[in-house]
Amino acid sequence: LEKLSAHPLPQALLEYRSLSKLKNTYIDALPKLINKKTNRIHTHYHQTGTATGRLSSSGPNLQNIPIRSPLGRKIRGAFKPSREDYAILSADYSQIELRILAHLADDQQLQQAFTQLEDIHTTTASLIFDIKKEEVTREQRSQAKAINFGIIYGMGPQRLARETGVSLKKAKEFIDRYFKNYPQIGTYIENSVAFAKKNLFSQTLSGRKRPIPDILTSNRLAAVNAQNIAINSPVQGSAADLIKIAMIKTQRELEKNGLNAKLLLQVHDELVLECPLDQVKEVQSIVKKSMENAMNLKIPLAVTINYGPNWLEAH
Repeated sequence: LEKLSAHPLPQALLEYRSLSKLKNTYIDALPKLINKKTNRIHTHYHQTGTATGRLSSSGPNLQNIPIRSPLGRKIRGAFKPSREDYAILSADYSQIELRILAHLADDQQLQQAFTQLEDIHTTTASLIFDIKKEEVTREQRSQAKAINFGIIYGMGPQRLARETGVSLKKAKEFIDRYFKNYPQIGTYIENSVAFAKKNLFSQTLSGRKRPIPDILTSNRLAAVNAQNIAINSPVQGSAADLIKIAMIKTQRELEKNGLNAKLLLQVHDELVLECPLDQVKEVQSIVKKSMENAMNLKIPLAVTINYGPNWLEAH
C-alpha cells in the first residue's frame, strides 16, 4: 500500500487503517480498563518477557502508546496525574543505544561527536557525504540516521536502499563510507560475532548473558539472524540494564529526600513520574542525576526532562 500511496485509493486505505487502529486499540479499549477502585489504568510489567532484558508491558501495553503521528500523540494527552496540584514528568535518555555502541566499540570518532555535544546524525552525514556539517541537508541527515540506527541491527544495502529511497549502488557506498569513518564499529561487529561463536552467548556491560545456540548452525538464515543478535544484543541488553539501574537509583533518591514523586511508567528509554508541582525542580534534578550516573561510560549519558499537566505536554 505504501508503494502505491501516490494513488488516492491506497492512500485512503492507509489513513483508514491508521485511524481504525487508534480507535480500536486505544480510544475504545483503554477506558474499559480503568480500575473502579483507583480510577486509574494499571499495566502489568514483565521482567523476563523479552530476550533483550527490557521490561515488557501488558493488560494494557502502555509501552506502545503512539508518539509519531500528530493524532496518535493526542492519546498521550489523556494520561494525567492523580491530583490537580501534581504534574507528569518525563525523563528520556538521548540516543542511548548509539552512546553504548560508542563505548563498546571504543570508536574515537563516534565518542568525540558525543563528547563535543554534536548532532550525531549530522556528523555522520558530513563524514559519509564528505561535506561540511553546515552543508548537510535534511535528506542527508535522514539517510545518516537510518545508517546510524540500522547498522547494529544488521542493516544491509538492500534495506538501506528501501528505507532511504537511494539506489542499491549508493546504499553500498554509504555503508562502506560509514565503516571507513567509524572503523572500530566494524571491529566491534567482528569481535561480537567471534565471541558468540566461541562462547555461544552474548554479554551486556553489566555481565548479563544471552544464549545464542544458533550461531554455529548450518542453516544460513538462522546463522545470519544469530550473528545479528550477537551484534545488537550487547547494545540493546546494556540499554535495558541501564534503565533498570536508573529506576532503582531514582527510587532510592526520591525516598531518601522524602519526596512525594511516584515512578509510574518505564517506556523503553523513558521514565514517567508524577510529583507535586512544588517539588518538580527537585525531582527533575534527582531523576536527571540518577539516570546520567546509572553507568560509567567513556562518554557522557544525556537525559532530557520535561513536565506538564499530562503526558503529551511533558514529553
